[in-house]
Amino acid sequence: MININELKQLYEIDDYLWLEETIKLLKTKDLHNLDINNLIEELESLGKNNLNKVRSLLRQIIIHLLLLQYWQQEYDRNYRHWQGELIAFRDDLSNSLTTTLKNKLIEELENIYSVALKIVIQKTGLSSNLFPDKCPYSLEQLLNDNWYP
Repeated sequence: MININELKQLYEIDDYLWLEETIKLLKTKDLHNLDINNLIEELESLGKNNLNKVRSLLRQIIIHLLLLQYWQQEYDRNYRHWQGELIAFRDDLSNSLTTTLKNKLIEELENIYSVALKIVIQKTGLSSNLFPDKCPYSLEQLLNDNWYP
């Protein structure tokens, strides 16, 4: 079995092998040899990655709903594509969402909307005056596979 000093060195060389060895230590309840500092760092990173993933998916949902609702010039040519993207993004988000992450999205909805709006304005060339200042969609609507504006 690997000791704590070897495990710390392994983290710098091969983080995947470090992960495998850490899992073995946890499964055998060999807590004495755990590289706690790097384990904490990895768990924090995992949490940030999960939050960033659901933020990104929600942003994509908002972008595509805004395109559907406001970009009339491209609607006939693209609405089926945008709806298809919405199906995929909503499915990915529902598979990644936990209660805690959902609450974080509720807290950050206006910020996520703000970024999505900037992207849509840049992409379409539409005037910012055309869009609401605050997110016009509830989280329930954003997550609902059958809801479109």
